[in-house]
Amino acid sequence: MVYMKKFKSTRYLLLIAILGVLVVAGCVVPGVGDMTAPSIDLVSPANLAANAVINTKIVATFSESMDPATISATTFTVTRGGTAVAGTVSYAGTSATFTPGTVLLGGTTYTATVSTGMKDVAGNALASAYSWSFTTGTILDTTKPTVGSPLPLPSATAVAINTTVSAIFSEPMDPLTMTTANFTLKKGAEIIAGAVTHIGNTVTFTPAAGLTATTVYTATITTGVRDLAGNAMAAAYVWTFTTGAGADATAPTVTSTVPVNAATGVPVNNNITATFSEPMAPLTLNSVTFTVKQGTTPVTGTVLYAGTTATFNPAATLAGGTVYTATITTGAKDIAGNALAVNKVWTFTTVALVAGPAPVLLGSSSNFTILAKTTVTSAGATVITGNVGVSPAAATFLTGFSLTLAGDHATSTQVVGGGFLYAADMAPPTPTVMTTAVADMQTAYTDAAGRAAGAGANLNLGAGTIPPSTTLAPGTYTWGSTVQMPDGVTLSGGANDTWLFQITGDLNLASAKAVTLAGTAQAKNIFWQVSGQATFQSGSSFKGIILSQTSVTLVGNAILVGRALAQTAVILGSGATVTAP
Repeated sequence: MVYMKKFKSTRYLLLIAILGVLVVAGCVVPGVGDMTAPSIDLVSPANLAANAVINTKIVATFSESMDPATISATTFTVTRGGTAVAGTVSYAGTSATFTPGTVLLGGTTYTATVSTGMKDVAGNALASAYSWSFTTGTILDTTKPTVGSPLPLPSATAVAINTTVSAIFSEPMDPLTMTTANFTLKKGAEIIAGAVTHIGNTVTFTPAAGLTATTVYTATITTGVRDLAGNAMAAAYVWTFTTGAGADATAPTVTSTVPVNAATGVPVNNNITATFSEPMAPLTLNSVTFTVKQGTTPVTGTVLYAGTTATFNPAATLAGGTVYTATITTGAKDIAGNALAVNKVWTFTTVALVAGPAPVLLGSSSNFTILAKTTVTSAGATVITGNVGVSPAAATFLTGFSLTLAGDHATSTQVVGGGFLYAADMAPPTPTVMTTAVADMQTAYTDAAGRAAGAGANLNLGAGTIPPSTTLAPGTYTWGSTVQMPDGVTLSGGANDTWLFQITGDLNLASAKAVTLAGTAQAKNIFWQVSGQATFQSGSSFKGIILSQTSVTLVGNAILVGRALAQTAVILGSGATVTAP
């Protein structure tokens, strides 16, 4: 009996010792060490996306490596209404991909779901099932992806020998094609060993060892990479850079944030951004390293990185009169692998909402004063304060501006206040930025149109013709027809009050008439959802954000204080003025 007790005791001590060795060696034993549930970092198509292409694959990217054995057609499903969509499921890197058996139906809403049956390599399951929905358009994606924003920059010199190499594509890419066969780094003819990681439209090559000092390297991304519709690049993308004498050991810093720390009165539909002191490794900026919380409750959103700026885009409007805390952790690293020395933490307080509906979330389309899909036309002598964009149309559809191209943007004497002009065919990352902005514009339109209709006096006011001397309080106003403003209208309320106008037909403001603001009402809090055309006659003055399913026209010297976000065209008469709110 004594012998058996000693044997058991020795066996337990041996087991503990083995576990200790495994932990010290860096191995992960299920239930030991890694106890953190994985989360979803990014999905494509995006949640609530409108006009998704019908030949797309559906992708969910996780915060860490997953157990491939748990990723299957059982744990990753796509449905149309209550009908399951047939397809196959694959896994690569940190992304699970659902490939539909046939092209999706046009004009249809689909829901993708990742179940808690998915587990990371340590055996931790998702804390809860994750579902998102998107609506298809009617077109096939046949556009070839392009590469831009490479790091290190082409022909760069004195590059740190501990650098990583990355590039941003013009659109989300197929994870299965992001391999060391399709993304290579060479020193002369010597192939450098390394690993390729990918999320969304960003890919990174991490060398297995430090690079050689003062040496030329060649990075190549081949035509073997494909977008989620299966389109390959037109040609391989190749660039070179030269290393310096040593490694980069300097930690990056956050140089500025929006909102600034302790800011008050922040709009509830605001994005949150952080700008860094140097280029960062794009894949280290995600929903794990960049978070926003209300108290201890996380805010759902997506994280985008471009240039030296990371942006957190909330999935829904923030709560009014509420303190939020934004954090970027030391998991964020520069391209040499140096982490922030300490977490960057800042707080801000949103405005207290008083009256009216929740603001319409514009996403990245709020970066534009004018945004259209087919054309933006100026008859001359127009003045626009803020950015102008068109996509998927090319720069040739920005007419009447006398453009001066400057790489990823253009300038014009008619666009002032630090604004630029952007089009889908300009240098990366503009194509991706424009695609996202147009998608956000369409999502905002869908949101505004889908809100509950105004009731009582707010429903079909004036049978579509707004009576003279009408003053409207904050609220939702709905018409099932065209709306005429022969004498203008007054909107009276506080600085944080909101208005939503839902118009099934056209919107017309008569010559020399105005939408007038009373009290402390602000144009940025007024949303006009117009299914038809919005037309403002010569000499008129309009206020608010226009979300038009077709076009916006300013005749002659009409004035708009707000934004013209149109799903076809924006047409500006001679002398028209558009100013961001």
